[in-house]
Amino acid sequence: MSARPTGPGPERHRPARDGAAVAGTGAGRAGEGRAGAGRAQDRSRRRGGGRSGRGGERLTVPPAEFTSYYGRPIVKAPVWKWDIAAYLFTGGLAAGSALLAAGGQLTGRPALRRAGRVGAFAAIGASSYFLVNDLGRPARFHHMLRVAKPTSPMSVGTWILTAFGPAAGLAAVAELAPVLPERGPLGLARRVLPPAGAVAGLAAAATAPALATYTGVLLADTAVPSWHEAYPQLPFVFAGSALASGAGLGLLAAPPEQAGPARRLALAGAAMELAGAHRIEHRLGLLSEPYTTGRAGRLLRTGRNLTALGVAGAVLGRRSRLLSALSGAALLGAAVATRFGIFAGGVASARDPRYTVVPQRDRLAGR
Repeated sequence: MSARPTGPGPERHRPARDGAAVAGTGAGRAGEGRAGAGRAQDRSRRRGGGRSGRGGERLTVPPAEFTSYYGRPIVKAPVWKWDIAAYLFTGGLAAGSALLAAGGQLTGRPALRRAGRVGAFAAIGASSYFLVNDLGRPARFHHMLRVAKPTSPMSVGTWILTAFGPAAGLAAVAELAPVLPERGPLGLARRVLPPAGAVAGLAAAATAPALATYTGVLLADTAVPSWHEAYPQLPFVFAGSALASGAGLGLLAAPPEQAGPARRLALAGAAMELAGAHRIEHRLGLLSEPYTTGRAGRLLRTGRNLTALGVAGAVLGRRSRLLSALSGAALLGAAVATRFGIFAGGVASARDPRYTVVPQRDRLAGR
């Protein structure tokens, strides 16, 4: 039994006798095309399509305004904890103390020199501890010394710490020379340490400006919105805070008759810190907001008030040991509050996607 073909049979392969069939088919397809275009146009109208005005789309619903990635942060917040904020403070204190010690050395004020040298060595030791504690293993600090990268603030900072630490340490050890015996091997150390300490103290002071400011560059080099936008001001603020904290140590530890350089250092540092902080809090647009609200805002306001009190005490307490010490403590507290406030403001800006999206949109609109 043979299989029977299905369909219209051989006629389906037979060519048309004239163009009527082809024309009919073409007309049918054209009609279907016009109908499809009409349906697409209807769908476009329902979706808000169509042209109006200067070639823009006429929308029946307002355009979507993207403000967040479904409420999730766009920039990953720093994983740094409080020890990095403490590292920022102690590094600045070490720099300011080294400059204070150099001032005491050059002007013949031994108590001020001693306070600055010991303070610089203790602060750089604490700063190194906080840094290594954040890195997790001391070997990681060593690994960063294998390659010097001038374009990396972290690499440059590692070398600054490496240069500053031994100089500050030798200058501090030189303060022990008067208590050493006059004879024997220690007698030789007693004679050698003072000139070596003088050279080391000046070397530490020469490195101090870089130590005071590189942490500001380090924060600004990240993608954290409020840190990155404040790149011109952060080194300025950190330098002023370092000077003020070093001056605070001098006012706290040295007698008033030797604290003249500390008072001048306090005035200069406070002026730099307050001017830079004012620009950060008022000149960055939306990205100033994290510095004026929440925990960061409270810390920075506290730092500003303590700085004002410390400067007032330094000026008015020229003869009062108690008032001079209180003003020094206020300046040290102001430096702590400022560093922790800057740190908290940056972290807050990274956690809220608004501080990433809105400035980007504004920059695009301004092009």
